[in-house]
Amino acid sequence: MLDGVVDIYLADFKYTDASMAGTYSADAKDYPEITRSALLEMNRQVGVARPVRNGVIFRGLMIRHLVMPGNASGSLDAMRWIAEKLPADTYVNIMLQYRPAYRAHSYPEINRPVSREEYIKVVDEARRSGLTRLDVDI
Repeated sequence: MLDGVVDIYLADFKYTDASMAGTYSADAKDYPEITRSALLEMNRQVGVARPVRNGVIFRGLMIRHLVMPGNASGSLDAMRWIAEKLPADTYVNIMLQYRPAYRAHSYPEINRPVSREEYIKVVDEARRSGLTRLDVDI
C-alpha cells in the first residue's frame, strides 16, 4: 500500500529470535518473521539511503538496531541477516541506548546496561559480515 508514497523508511529491527521477542515484548513471537519481510519490502520500494548533499537523505531505508545485554535481541544474527539479504551499504544504526526499565527487573539477563565489550562485538560482526554504512557509538 505504501509503494510510491513513502520516501524514507526508518525501521527498527529489534529481535531475530521469536522466543526472545515473545519473552521481552508480549505477543511478539511473529516479530522477527514480519520484520524481515517488511525490511525486504522497504528496501525494494526505496532502496539504500544515500545522502545527496550536506548529509541530507531524501530517499531510502535506514535500519536501527538496539543492542541488548546478553545478545537478547539477537544482534549478531541481525547483522549477519542484514548483510546477507540487503545491500552491503544499507544504513545501519547500531544503538547503545538500552537502559533497563519497566519490567526489566523480572528478567535478570536484561536488567543491566550493555557492556562496551558486548557492543563492540556487534559492531565487529557487522563489519566482518560486510556492512559498510554503520552509524555506531564508538
